[in-house]
Amino acid sequence: MSVPLLFSQVQERKTEARTRIPSLLSMVLLMSMFWDPALVTASEPQDVSRHLYDRVMVEFKQGDYEAALAGFTLFIGLHRKSPLAANAQYWIGECEYKLGRYKKALNSFSNVSSYNALSPKAAASAFKIGQMYSMLGDYYRARLTFDEVLDHYPGGVEAGLARKAIQSISLKSDSKSQRFVKNIDTTH
Repeated sequence: MSVPLLFSQVQERKTEARTRIPSLLSMVLLMSMFWDPALVTASEPQDVSRHLYDRVMVEFKQGDYEAALAGFTLFIGLHRKSPLAANAQYWIGECEYKLGRYKKALNSFSNVSSYNALSPKAAASAFKIGQMYSMLGDYYRARLTFDEVLDHYPGGVEAGLARKAIQSISLKSDSKSQRFVKNIDTTH
């Protein structure tokens, strides 16, 4: 009985996603139609971009990663010079990650610093790059990236996560080499 309910919930989520993306786009179009540059003060452009960013974050927090992906992509298209652009790029990577698109997530996380080299998301995106390499099975690059996280952000939360990830990679590497050694030893 719970399976049909679960299926119906999935269908509802798909329907909601189809309606949220157009509503988000409609909101942006309405904002742009009624926006009068002569009436805008210095703080209002930030307010407009912040409002859109916050609205898209709601989509992400609700688990609607497709809508959030579209929203953050739109945000960057409209507000490329915003201080929030690097954050939006980071969240694009998170959306791609949540959707299981690890190569696209890797590219997104790699582009965070192109918007702001000193972004508050720099350490997190560096760690996520290593995580994406690991998810893609490229443990060598993952290890190098985690080592860079330790070098560049030694006191951050990401450094602790990188240490754990390195241990995990070491365990995976050890188990593969042990299986290889066992296969060789059993022939003699």
